[in-house]
Amino acid sequence: MNKELISKKDLLEITDISYGQLYRWKRKRLIPDDWFIRKSTFTGQETFFPKDKILDRIEKIKDMKDNLSLDELADMFSPSLGNSQFSKEDILDRNIVSMEVLDIYVQQNEHVNHFSFERLLHIYILEKLLQAGEINLDEGKLVLQTLADFSEKTNQKLCKIIFTRKLGVSSCMLICNPEGLYFDRGTKVVFQLPVQTCIEELKAKII
Repeated sequence: MNKELISKKDLLEITDISYGQLYRWKRKRLIPDDWFIRKSTFTGQETFFPKDKILDRIEKIKDMKDNLSLDELADMFSPSLGNSQFSKEDILDRNIVSMEVLDIYVQQNEHVNHFSFERLLHIYILEKLLQAGEINLDEGKLVLQTLADFSEKTNQKLCKIIFTRKLGVSSCMLICNPEGLYFDRGTKVVFQLPVQTCIEELKAKII
């Protein structure tokens, strides 16, 4: 599947940033190396970027750079899940998820008193989907189980949660390479949720 690209020249013009800023953000790991795509053109080699991703990332950097250091931003955009631990009180005080969703998680995972970033990510994703009305409670438990079963995969950059229904039967899957994924005509894709986006949102609430 070909994605729309934007040239470096057009990117700098649209976003009103300098060449120096762009490459400084690259060195600081705010923009992944693999987003810098070298292609041959009639004028020689030029650099292009995945348009939607780079425009979204630069908008976030510009919005947050006055309140966070570049190192803090790099940590937020990193797929790493970190080693922090959060209490139930921490989670509620920061208004990360609601008491109802937190209780649902605790009911499925007895004796949990502190939450790693990984566990917190799972709860945050459940909250996001339930609040959007995408799934019901039983389907939410299926999402949690899928995330728990494949938790070591969720730090991959292209990882997506995909939820489908067919003839009243729900399925949840974690896809680490979403390109070229197709379903039969009778399957309804309820949502496709990039895990990296959820990681960034959650880190923004914590930092």
